[in-house]
Amino acid sequence: MGILNGLRRVATWWNGQTIGTQLFTWRKGVRVGEDEQGNVYYKTKDDKRRWVIYNGEVEASRVSPDWHGWLHFTWSEAPTDKPLVHKPWEKEHQENLTGSVMAYAPAGSLRQAQPAARSDYEAWSPE
Repeated sequence: MGILNGLRRVATWWNGQTIGTQLFTWRKGVRVGEDEQGNVYYKTKDDKRRWVIYNGEVEASRVSPDWHGWLHFTWSEAPTDKPLVHKPWEKEHQENLTGSVMAYAPAGSLRQAQPAARSDYEAWSPE
């Protein structure tokens, strides 16, 4: 780990785990599993606390619904031990893309490359 990475970890919390979280995980954490994005999930030995160490940017919407339910004690078994049954109509989990280039832009939005021409609008010009 370079000096710059070390300073980034001390000064920011959104670029992975903080030093406090790393120490707590090292002392009390039991690794439970990992998701498809590389996020790693932990719990204490008595299973009173559960947490995630993000692979990259800390963004809660990157936690899939399966792991979210486990983190919030909705079910006791982790998705690695007892995978949830998914219906064929369910969509793949997608993180929140708001504020990114991949965010949804409806037809006619100014964010689109070329907004659709409108025939029902005529610009006003002073005379």
